[in-house]
Amino acid sequence: MSNSEVSFENTEKAFITKDNQELKHSLWLFKLMGNPTLVKIFSKLIIFAIKIGLPVRLPIKLTIFKQFCGGESIEESKHIVNKLNVSNIGSILDYSVEGKENENDFCNTKDEILKIIKVAENNPAIPYTSLKITGIARLSLLEKLNSKQELNKEEILEFQKVRERLIEICNSASSSGVPIYFDAEESWIQDAIDTLAEEMMEINNKKTAIVLTTLQMYRWDRIDYLKGLLQKAQDKKFSIGIKLVRGAYMEKENLRASQLGYKSPIQSNKENTDIDFDKAVDICLENIDIVTLCAGTHNEASTMHLINKMAELKISNDHPHVYFSQLYGMSDHITYNLADAGYNVTKYLPYGPVKSVMPYLIRRAEENTGISGQMGRELKLIIEEKSRRQNSKLLSAAK
Repeated sequence: MSNSEVSFENTEKAFITKDNQELKHSLWLFKLMGNPTLVKIFSKLIIFAIKIGLPVRLPIKLTIFKQFCGGESIEESKHIVNKLNVSNIGSILDYSVEGKENENDFCNTKDEILKIIKVAENNPAIPYTSLKITGIARLSLLEKLNSKQELNKEEILEFQKVRERLIEICNSASSSGVPIYFDAEESWIQDAIDTLAEEMMEINNKKTAIVLTTLQMYRWDRIDYLKGLLQKAQDKKFSIGIKLVRGAYMEKENLRASQLGYKSPIQSNKENTDIDFDKAVDICLENIDIVTLCAGTHNEASTMHLINKMAELKISNDHPHVYFSQLYGMSDHITYNLADAGYNVTKYLPYGPVKSVMPYLIRRAEENTGISGQMGRELKLIIEEKSRRQNSKLLSAAK
């Protein structure tokens, strides 16, 4: 199939792995998520219920968790991994436990990531894995590093342990040939994360990109950062891995900037975010010899821009340096139609204990209510597929 023939309108392909009951579940959930007021009330009620120990695990697991997560463990997630793999869609297993603040939790997260790497080794169904640096390092330590404050003796030792965990993870990824994405986080710790990511890329990316960093293109400074990183890679002779996303902390970023009286790192409007996303795609593709790109987007226009740019530069659909990725549970019309056209596609597949994954799920729900037209688009496509199946059933019965 040529680039020009890729279409995101084929709902039969988009929902090929969902039975009627699963389609009905998604329809119900996206209708709820399309209401910002309901999402806010739901989020507060769930947090309160967990705090006072109400038995909410099962209803959460059967609703929003089922839509957006693979399971509570790697083992439990394998059926989703296998299901996606049948349609030539890879899984990025992500241990989405957040908000931990002690050494035991950080070591547990490190051990879990090492398990993912082991499972992913020589397994094309899991081409990548991912890491949130706050999963292995204390937030306030990263804030201090970010602001370039001097660390005390205890903090120096603490940071050494963070680096040791990170080096162990990257060494395992490198020896197993399993690339790992470092997720982007809040701007007030991102410089510290960027520094660690660059160090690990320089060490591990001599032949190909094992370590990838994430750029949130709703920040107005990321194009300059990308150009600087590219120059550094060219000068020091290493490859870089770039995952492009729009971003997930906009309200928090703008609020903090307003409260503390500094210029917000967020673009002034969505149009500028879209322009910079596409510009970053072009920069990466024009340097495809040393850049591995993952476009983490649910935006159809940006996806088509990437497809057309690949065609313009005569980059094959299945080039090993280009991946598309969407969140599990969303934008199946993009994922499955891209996979059908022979592109490298993955689903970002979070897993972990239900209560521990709740911050991720709440952020997902709140973020999606803020994406203009996103819920409406998901609903429209599901309704179209339900109608198509009904008509197909009627036609079959009439024969």
